Amino acid sequence: MILQALNRYYERLIEQQAEDVAPAGCSPEKISFEILLTPDGAVAQVNDIRDTSGKKPLPRMLNVPQAEKRTVGIKSNLLWDKTSYVLGVSNTSKRADKEHEAFVELHETVLAGEDDPGLKALLSFLRGWSPDQFEARGFPADMVDANLVFRMDGEHCFLHDRPASRAVRARLLAGDAGQEAEASGAVCLVSGEVAPVARLHPSIKGVWGAQTAGASIVSFNLEAFKSYGKDQGYNAPVSEPAAFAYTTALNYLLRRGEHNRQRLQVGDASVVFWAEAADAQQASAAEDLFASLLSPPADDASEAARVRAVLDRIAKGRPVADLAPNLEPGTRMYVLGLAPNASRLSVRFWQVDTLGVLAGRIAQHAEDLHLEPLPWRTEPSVYRLVLATVPHREGAKPKADDAINIVIGETMRAILSGGPYPRSLLANTIMRFRADGDISGLRVALCKGVLARERRRDIRTSEEEIPVSLDKQSTQPGYLLGRLFAVLERAQHSALGDHVNATIRDRYYGAASATPASIFPMLLRNTQNHLGKLRKERKGQAVNLEKDIGEIIGGLPEQFPRSLKIEDQGRFAIGYYHQSQSYFTRRDAAGAGDAPADESAEPTDIETEGADQ
Repeated sequence: MILQALNRYYERLIEQQAEDVAPAGCSPEKISFEILLTPDGAVAQVNDIRDTSGKKPLPRMLNVPQAEKRTVGIKSNLLWDKTSYVLGVSNTSKRADKEHEAFVELHETVLAGEDDPGLKALLSFLRGWSPDQFEARGFPADMVDANLVFRMDGEHCFLHDRPASRAVRARLLAGDAGQEAEASGAVCLVSGEVAPVARLHPSIKGVWGAQTAGASIVSFNLEAFKSYGKDQGYNAPVSEPAAFAYTTALNYLLRRGEHNRQRLQVGDASVVFWAEAADAQQASAAEDLFASLLSPPADDASEAARVRAVLDRIAKGRPVADLAPNLEPGTRMYVLGLAPNASRLSVRFWQVDTLGVLAGRIAQHAEDLHLEPLPWRTEPSVYRLVLATVPHREGAKPKADDAINIVIGETMRAILSGGPYPRSLLANTIMRFRADGDISGLRVALCKGVLARERRRDIRTSEEEIPVSLDKQSTQPGYLLGRLFAVLERAQHSALGDHVNATIRDRYYGAASATPASIFPMLLRNTQNHLGKLRKERKGQAVNLEKDIGEIIGGLPEQFPRSLKIEDQGRFAIGYYHQSQSYFTRRDAAGAGDAPADESAEPTDIETEGADQ
């Protein structure tokens, strides 16, 4: 299914003549230098063709004859390669002499009898070249181990793009295919046609954490993987054209660059997605919308507002077609998550559904996380959710490398499939509360999301709904205890100000949320000292805090619970967030005087702590 969908996507890219998508028999490679040849094979000039617009030079991506898949053997590429093969010069290879011999031997064989001036010039160059000429001719030092191509002096076309060169390449491909067809013709699992089987599939590059030389989805390189004595790709017959098509499409999706919105990184998983629609415009519009929903821009306020409006409309049941004229809710969307696994790639998740269904699930995900007041200015991307589950060290930014990979994959699968979030997401978030004391709004939203989704799926651990905003009517013990802890912390801060080495949150949050009976009696006794100080300085505030404490304790059982379950610890965090944020909520008094209750609570006047989360 995955390979078939990628094969169809490659056909669409070829029809659109997409940039950086190579036709059959070619592959886009990083090329840094070109050697200009005269008709007699002499070197006219060596040019650095790297992109120098950035801070450091970057190789250009050129379509060249398809690269050979190298493991430990020596295999030369046609009409291009790195300097160890082309010139016999290398700082890393210990067998550059043999690699150069292989390059010369290949071209002497395949170019014998060619009349094209460019190909004849290349042969003359190779016959007269020796590695010691590299320094003698003053070739640039940073050229060593870089990929290079050839061009005739005075011409704009690279040597590998000349018609004669393409004919040579086509002849080689046809000869290889003919030999393989005789020996290994089989029904392709992707196309269903009888065709030569690809023994080795082209490498897939661009997956974060995988080998820089590339990795494979389909490979059989150990005896334990083989069946019925078959070797390598013959265990799962995929034809040469199909193997080239799916790997080319996947490499295109994995390409790095600011303009590629079809790829995002979620922990160790490289996620790519694409659409299948009636025409290219519908597919492109669907991909743009899906990219915005999965990864809202954090630095574009207008775009973030648009994404939030789209999610709100989808959550209210508005069809996707109403959002834009060229969106079709039946457009097929494919989402693939790949993770590194040595020389192979593991499929972390694979989701196929219509745009309307997937957009509805993402909107439901946003609804499950929703808290008031909002702890963010833009809807959190999956990447930001991942960062919320890792350790937050003082003075350092959180690292996605610290995330638990299996939790990442299960969370992404839950978002796309509409299934329950992994229970370990709740456990890990609560553990982070205790470990680093960062009770951020984003972490609290994760707790709320897990509990809200489980309740919606009839997995109930309490009879009460999970509140979105401060619920003073709630009698759920975990929620009330979280509120009470926030009030006690407020009393401490009001009485002592910022001149405190460690607040009660720093010292007691973990114990209070897990074993309330052992902590809250002591905290309440200490709070009387704080309230006594406030009565002398700000009597009104002391009265309000005492009122909040009495109101909350009135809803609790006669005795504090000895312990709280993991779900109730999540509710504790939600209650703590709601109550603590209520002290930072300001309303326009002039506008709220004669307004009904629901109108005076407009979110435009809310000031939220942690809005940068």
